Amino acid sequence: MTKTAEEVKTSDHAVVADYNGYDYKKIFWEDADRAYEDLADRLAIRRLLPDSMESFVDIAGGYGRLADEYLGRAKSCTIFDYSKTELADAKKTYGDRIKTKSGDIYSLPFQDETFDGLMMIRATHHFKDMQQVISELYRILKPGGVAVIEIANKRTLPRMFRYWTKKTDINPFEKSQSYLEELNMYNYHPKYLENLFENAGFKTKQVLSVSNFRSAKLKKLLGSKTLMKLEKPAQKLLAPVRFAPSIYYQLEKPQK
Repeated sequence: MTKTAEEVKTSDHAVVADYNGYDYKKIFWEDADRAYEDLADRLAIRRLLPDSMESFVDIAGGYGRLADEYLGRAKSCTIFDYSKTELADAKKTYGDRIKTKSGDIYSLPFQDETFDGLMMIRATHHFKDMQQVISELYRILKPGGVAVIEIANKRTLPRMFRYWTKKTDINPFEKSQSYLEELNMYNYHPKYLENLFENAGFKTKQVLSVSNFRSAKLKKLLGSKTLMKLEKPAQKLLAPVRFAPSIYYQLEKPQK
């Protein structure tokens, strides 16, 4: 029987989803037909990651879904994740081309200023204490280093309509995190996290609006190829309004 992702405790925090023993690649990505979302993520990453880095870490990188987007950009690449199952899959695929490290997101097992590049994609919805997570990401990044962080946005048009029509009591305009109990995940208002980025010391260099057409009906009607033709200009064009389900930030840690 397949084990589902569940909540566990680590340090003083809850890990909202434990993917040990859970076939994330097959169940979430392959069986659920998320080709469009995968392509949209890749387009954003190619636009935001530096072309050349010495050391890079993919935070909550799982089985290495996006590893081929950064392996050619950095001399040393590491995937960090809580799930040893996912990391074993990454090692099986990439071997010595990639290092793996498991541990607690709230107390990352890396020394200060270890990496000059990092990314964290499709992970914020698992974390309740984003202030601590962002503080840790800032700590392990070298001065002048670049972080690419995707957030799960609560301020989307569908959530606005559900709130206006009283189908939910979660207010997408409140600048705070919201907990979606039925999905066991957190969503964040962009301004809330932007304030956390600034307070941690990060400087925002670029913002992209990603997965703008995330809809089962649209995917069935138009297909991934057509949707990506729309997605490419939309990522930059719609960034100022912050309405997409995924908002990508390119952040820089200032030089000392």
